Parts: sequence; C-alpha cells; structure tokens
Amino acid sequence: MDGNRRYTKRCNLMEGAGHKVGFLALMSMLKYCYEFGVRYVTIYAFSIDNFKRSPEEVQSLMDLMLEKIEELIKEESIVNRYGVRVYFSGNLKLLSEPVRLAVERAMLATAKNSKAVLSICIAYTSTNEIVHAIQESCEEKWNEIAVMNSSGAGYGLIRLGGNQQDERDHLIKLTDIESHMYMAVAPDPDIIIRTSGETRLSNFLLWQSANCYLYFPSVLWPEIGLRQFLWAILNFQRIQFYLDKKVKQL
Repeated sequence: MDGNRRYTKRCNLMEGAGHKVGFLALMSMLKYCYEFGVRYVTIYAFSIDNFKRSPEEVQSLMDLMLEKIEELIKEESIVNRYGVRVYFSGNLKLLSEPVRLAVERAMLATAKNSKAVLSICIAYTSTNEIVHAIQESCEEKWNEIAVMNSSGAGYGLIRLGGNQQDERDHLIKLTDIESHMYMAVAPDPDIIIRTSGETRLSNFLLWQSANCYLYFPSVLWPEIGLRQFLWAILNFQRIQFYLDKKVKQL
C-alpha cells in the first residue's frame, strides 16, 4: 500500500490525510476481493523499518491503526459482513501496548469467521520473519532432543529418524521452517500488487513470492480502484498456466 505520503503532498493535504484516504481505498479493494471470491488477502500495513521514521509520524500512524482496528471488530464492519477472519502477522512485541491489545481483540473477535482470511502484516519484514522461523525451528528441535535424552534412551539425534549423517544434514527441514513463519496462516500468494510504480517488494513476502505474479501499477495507493484490480486478475489468468507449471517442476 505504497504512496500515501506522496498523495498527501501532491494534493496539499494535512499530514496523515493520505493514510486516511488510503484506508478508504483498502476497504474498496477488500470489497472487490470478497465479491470476486478471493479467499485470502494479505496487506502490508506497517514495516519494522517504518519505526525509523520520526516519532511524531510513528505515533500518528499507531493512533490511526488503533482507530481502524477498533472499527474492524464492529458488527457492521466489512470483515463481519463477509465472514472474514483477521490475523495480524509480524513481530507484534514491537507494538505499543494499546495497539497490541487491540490486535489481540480483533483476532479473538473474528476467530469464528470462516469464509475468508485477511492477514495484516504489521511490525513485519520478510527477513525478520525468516530469522524468527529458523530460531523457532531450532528451539523446537532442540527441545525434542533434550526430551529424548532426558528420558534415558540416549539416542540423541539418531533417534529422530534416519542415520547420523542424514540427521546432521537434515535436522531442520523446510516444512519445519515454513510451519513457524508468521504467514503460515495463509497459502503463498498468487498475485502481489505494489502501487506507486515502485518495482520492488521492500522486504515483503520474499520467501512466499517465488512463483507469483507481480503487478506494479503507477497509481498511488489512495488512487487504486477496480480498474487496477481487474487488470491484475486478467494478467494473472493469462500467465497462470506458466506459473502452475513452474510450481510443479519444483
């Protein structure tokens, strides 16, 4: 959702107004997604790198985020109208306590919704996600080894399956890491849309985006609409066979 600040400057709006217009654009895009039957939607709301901005801007964004999260759990909100379960993905410990508590309330309030899933990446970068998943995988495997050794069996690594050399080479498996990813709650994306004409992912879903269609419209995020949404879907459908073929070759 890139271009909120540039939209503010270009339209001579008050500071922070672009993010509010960007939220309205998000609501429209979510409605298009759910009306077209898109079950999984992931949005990049706030990067860990965004904490490097001025304290005033960060606080303003946190206040706006708190306000909009509270709106999500209202009975008439879009997530409840369309039966959407909300997840917040990222290093949530970095959030202020009010925002973190609001995040927990929103996930709890929508836990019974089952028609679609909205993943909101907040305090997130892909590199942080990968490091976190590796750390969690190693800790889990170490705990397994410790339990087995403390039981008196004394088999150590070998007892986990395979021979000793295999276990040294494959102690941590790909499935172990993927199960500990923040984004384990959703399948890998089919389409990633980055607005404002920037042709880079900015540390977003680097692990998950190896075989998806990347679309970089020139419009700023507050300006995105149905035209860009349909163009992304039509182009994805045009190359879907090729992408599916690449996945099967893996």
